[in-house]
Amino acid sequence: MAEKSKRGFASMDAEKQRQIASKGGHAAHQKGTAHEFTPEEAREAGRKGGEAVSKNREHMARIGKKGGEAVSRNREHMSAIGRKGGEAVSKDREHMSEIGKKGGQQSHKNTNNSKTATTEEQKSTTEGE
Repeated sequence: MAEKSKRGFASMDAEKQRQIASKGGHAAHQKGTAHEFTPEEAREAGRKGGEAVSKNREHMARIGKKGGEAVSRNREHMSAIGRKGGEAVSKDREHMSEIGKKGGQQSHKNTNNSKTATTEEQKSTTEGE
């Protein structure tokens, strides 16, 4: 079967179609014949649209990334989030104790390593004399 050629409305670009449809919508509202959605109908239409859009994982990832970037530019907001997180974590005494132990152990390792390095340097200096 031969493919139909696009004529009339179908041959127009999307922007032109949108403009014509918009004029029709405005005219219908002025005339009083346009469909007025009830809150329930609007809610259902929004739900269906949201379901359709959310199936596109790439699109949702782009939206999430944009939102994250926008929020992270707000330094006050990020500071408040960090403070809340810090307050929540610091209430867990066992967790904070563990963090302190690890920090202390790391500090001792660094001190011991620098002492060893200093001792090694001294040996090589005295041996070279």
